[in-house]
Amino acid sequence: MPLAKHRTPTADPALPTPGREAAYGLLGRLGAWSAAHLRLVAVLWLALVAGLGAFAPQVTSALAGAGWQANGSESVHVRELAQQHFGGNASSALQVVVSSDRPVADPAVQQVLTDATARLKADSRIADVVPPQPGATISPDGRTAILLAGAGADANDMVRAADDLKGPLADLSHDGITVAATGASVLWSDFNTANHDAMMKSEMLSWPVTLAILVLAFGSLVAAGLPLLLTMAGLAASAGALVLLNHLTPTSIWAMNFAMMFALALGIDYALFLVVRFRAALAKHGDARRAVAETMDTAGKAVALSGATVLVSLSAVTLVPSPAFRSMAVGIMLAVVFVLAATLTLLPAVLGKLGRRVNAGSLPWTRGKTAGPSPRFTAWGERLWAHPLRYGIPALAILVALAAPVIGLRTSMPSITVVPEDSSARVGYTAVQQAFGPGAPGALQIVTPTAQAAPTAAALAGDPGIAGVMPGQNAPDGSGYTLLQAVPKVDPSDPALEGTVERLRDTLPDEALVGGAAVENLDLQSLLDSKTPLVMGVILALGFVLLIVALQAPLVALLGTVTSLLATAAAFGAARLIFQDGHGAGLLGFTPQGFLDGWAPVFFFAMIFAIAMDYTVFLLAAAKEQYELTGDARKATVGALAHSGRVIFAAAAVMVAVFFTFALSGPLPPKEMGIVLGLAVLLDAALVRLVLLPVLLRLTGRAAWWSPAWLRRVLPDVRFSHD
Repeated sequence: MPLAKHRTPTADPALPTPGREAAYGLLGRLGAWSAAHLRLVAVLWLALVAGLGAFAPQVTSALAGAGWQANGSESVHVRELAQQHFGGNASSALQVVVSSDRPVADPAVQQVLTDATARLKADSRIADVVPPQPGATISPDGRTAILLAGAGADANDMVRAADDLKGPLADLSHDGITVAATGASVLWSDFNTANHDAMMKSEMLSWPVTLAILVLAFGSLVAAGLPLLLTMAGLAASAGALVLLNHLTPTSIWAMNFAMMFALALGIDYALFLVVRFRAALAKHGDARRAVAETMDTAGKAVALSGATVLVSLSAVTLVPSPAFRSMAVGIMLAVVFVLAATLTLLPAVLGKLGRRVNAGSLPWTRGKTAGPSPRFTAWGERLWAHPLRYGIPALAILVALAAPVIGLRTSMPSITVVPEDSSARVGYTAVQQAFGPGAPGALQIVTPTAQAAPTAAALAGDPGIAGVMPGQNAPDGSGYTLLQAVPKVDPSDPALEGTVERLRDTLPDEALVGGAAVENLDLQSLLDSKTPLVMGVILALGFVLLIVALQAPLVALLGTVTSLLATAAAFGAARLIFQDGHGAGLLGFTPQGFLDGWAPVFFFAMIFAIAMDYTVFLLAAAKEQYELTGDARKATVGALAHSGRVIFAAAAVMVAVFFTFALSGPLPPKEMGIVLGLAVLLDAALVRLVLLPVLLRLTGRAAWWSPAWLRRVLPDVRFSHD
């Protein structure tokens, strides 16, 4: 019987050989593994998306609508005391305004009040319903009355109660009798609804533009679809995760809105960077899985670092002790984590399977072109190297000129004008002002020990900023508290109210606490003003540290951080000119408030800096890779633009298109957000990453990449090059 011939196993030519694969770093090996196990990776992602995505449809109804408060503040303490001891007569209570051309005593008006009371009492979230009181909640002309529906649940559930009740209450209007729910909970209900609808509309408008830019950037229909794969996976997973997170801690509905935006933006950025690099590696090696491994070992590191930078920037926002801010930051971070995970596992698996088919559906003018450095951006890099001051000085001058107005930037919490004129909160607000005076919608609530009620009431009545004081209400539960309500002389959004509140807190008896919805806004603004320098400092410091770790060079890390800060300052300076001073307000279709919304400095700074550092990482990682390969500062700078300039340009074009569509939104906050972020990306990409930062690399030369020996010893060895 003949012996069987011994056959030497042959390696799969599509896989990197063991020796070659061992030469790759962790991300390179992860990419090679993902490319070799597409089925397993796809099953795991399908399970994750299906498991979390099952909760996604609940996201708009489950997430919280309130949370815009300064935890631990005096005003929040007043709200808690009022809810606990005074039948829910807190700032989160609903006010149902019934106005007509007839006296309140008219039988038709009384019937409407009876029907409204019945609807309120039928809701378990409503505590005591207080009928209109002469001299307090019945207007002097006797034609407007206010039903007070006490808060029987927390602030978030009261916003949900407003969602459910404002429509049925408005339906009671007839024959010249108008019924409108108002108050802080209704305001947040209308605010969230208007802004959510506007953001959804803007997202839909941005998709066609985004797809067109992606097709042009990638040059093929298949490659252009890859960012959508990452975006959909990240969105479905993060939406479901937010619903689950909401069971642990109230999570703002705005977390989902921002998560959607960042998932789209980062999914496009990361896919662009990796696919462009994959095509170049594929053209060089002709081997899909080897190209994946090399791509992940080089560009994959830049993407991982970029994701870490975004997460670090957003994590600093959690230093602000406000539920809305913390949950919005966590929501975006969840989206970033899922998109980053999909980029580092699912995308390389798909690329390994596609191979050369990634170019399927190529546009006619791209066929036959080889992947690799961009000739146009190579030429641009050479021009900047030859004439750095010619281009660097004008770019710097524009950025400084735009940043200068930031010195006079003012911020405040938004007024009632941020909700539509026909919204329930605004209709009721206007009716209350017309019937009771300009300060009536912002009545102050003062909780004091009963023993100090008389001197507290006297001090309130004698204050020049107070128009009237309502009779005190002793707590029915015998807790020894008295609730006083004082009507200011000015509108709740008038800056003079802040002076009144500060004066009262200084002059009232020590144990008297001042609160109310308008005061909660003032306390939140004060908190934001105090925390903004800390948040910005932490973001800058952590961003600088991450760049040092990645680039191993202090000077280039400093250049990257400072230029990102300059681009951010320029965006805020432009925001002041537009939204505070009103330049271009007519063209953009809004009425300036005379200030930027209070959350903008903290939240927008984190978002803008995260995006700016995203592009910084892409550019400097490419520059470091070229410097590692050549040791030549010129080749590093020109090569960085040649390899990453097209990606930065295309990614920025998509982001600008997405953000600027928010300028078409009706409500002011999405418009403000879209324009500020869009300008930030435009300035950062066009003037900083593609001009100023390469010029600074040219002027500093080899010194930019110098690192002291002691620093190299303590830092991990991070390399972006691959032979």
